[in-house]
Amino acid sequence: MEYVKGQVLLSTAGHDKGELMAVTGFDEKRILLCNGKSHKLEKPKAKNPKHLRETEFVLSEHSMATNRSIRKQLNKIANPGG
Repeated sequence: MEYVKGQVLLSTAGHDKGELMAVTGFDEKRILLCNGKSHKLEKPKAKNPKHLRETEFVLSEHSMATNRSIRKQLNKIANPGG
């Protein structure tokens, strides 16, 4: 699987199971993820790709600028009606 910066992924394992997170970068064997709240841009979560599921969403570079904008966009994706 190829991941791109800004891509929204769903965590399928760990204490953050069920959370949406955005890709901020890549490590040797892990993907660096941010949700703007518990895992911020300044200290992204490194997660094994086998514990992630792809979604159809990709955040723009503008949406990835601050923790607040990431939180807002992920919230819109998680709660499309509200």
